[in-house]
Amino acid sequence: MGDLQKIKKDIDKVDNKILELFEYRMELSNKVADYKKAKNLPVYDPDREEEKLANLKKLAKNHMNADAVSDLFSQIMAISRQVQYSQMEDFEDLGFVAVNEFLAGEDTRIVYYGETGSYTEQAMKEYFNGQGIGISMDTFEEVMKALENGHADYGVLPIENSSTGTLSDIFDLLAEHDNYIIGEHVIAIDHNLWGLNEAQLGDIKKIYSHRQGLLQCSEFLKLQPGIETIEGRSTAASARKVWSDKDISQAAIASKNAGETYGLKLLKSSIHNDENNQTRFIIISKNRLYLMKSKRISVCFTLPHRSGALYNILSHFIHNNINMTRIESRPIKGKAFRYRFFVDFEGDLKDVDVKSAIYAINQEADELKILGSYIPVE
Repeated sequence: MGDLQKIKKDIDKVDNKILELFEYRMELSNKVADYKKAKNLPVYDPDREEEKLANLKKLAKNHMNADAVSDLFSQIMAISRQVQYSQMEDFEDLGFVAVNEFLAGEDTRIVYYGETGSYTEQAMKEYFNGQGIGISMDTFEEVMKALENGHADYGVLPIENSSTGTLSDIFDLLAEHDNYIIGEHVIAIDHNLWGLNEAQLGDIKKIYSHRQGLLQCSEFLKLQPGIETIEGRSTAASARKVWSDKDISQAAIASKNAGETYGLKLLKSSIHNDENNQTRFIIISKNRLYLMKSKRISVCFTLPHRSGALYNILSHFIHNNINMTRIESRPIKGKAFRYRFFVDFEGDLKDVDVKSAIYAINQEADELKILGSYIPVE
């Protein structure tokens, strides 16, 4: 016990020396920041850091410690950069304007994906309290282009389902188009099987629905041997097809609203796998606006093809005490094995910590886009 106590005291002495040297290093980091600011030099010098880490690993007397030395000094450098970023910039406005509310009147044009009777139309009507002129679009990209071209004021798109996950196409479009998320809305998804008025369940040979609808009703479909499933453009479009074709052997998986819109017969209700099935929709605009009470921010970024690049980026959320709520990656078109990262996090665009993190990420990422700020649906 006596030997252990002595070892602990020696560790305390070493830790105190490390603390003293660490604080001195941070003082030097502030001086470096002053110099770089005066000379208009970037904070992040990846080549310098890689060279330094390689040299420090070589200096480790015990080769078993080499990787640990690299990890330790990577952390110190990340903290040092954060100190420098905080000194380097009086963070500029991010280009987004806060508003009290998003108004929709009788003449407000709102584009949405899908047909009349679709879940997206339902989300649009609920979010805007039935106001505005709803304009249906055949594809996600048409919604994006209608906004960019000034043909609509707002757009509504599905982005995530509680049982089947995110719609990856939407993430790609958010990165590619100059539109921004201003809100979100969640609705309960109740998938039903619809057929012609004279049809019975035993008559059905083909079932149409959107890919997501088929996936979300997979357990029901497994119990229907011999029935062919066919992917349609949307759940509402599938309902319209059954009504249009007048074929007693066809049915559609769609909402109650869609089935009733096209005068179909309910063959089986609530056939989705998850009784708590929900879909999250985003409200988008071409304008960089956000509600005063917004507490969620979405960004996307691409990274240099360098070891530790993602670690360095994520460290800026940690050092600014920002809570990330989601991170996903998507392959970049035309660039094999390169990825774009999408991150949601808590915060207000006016917060100094948020501005600090965004500024630092912008300095170190190849590309950064703020996708929007909005009030999350809890």
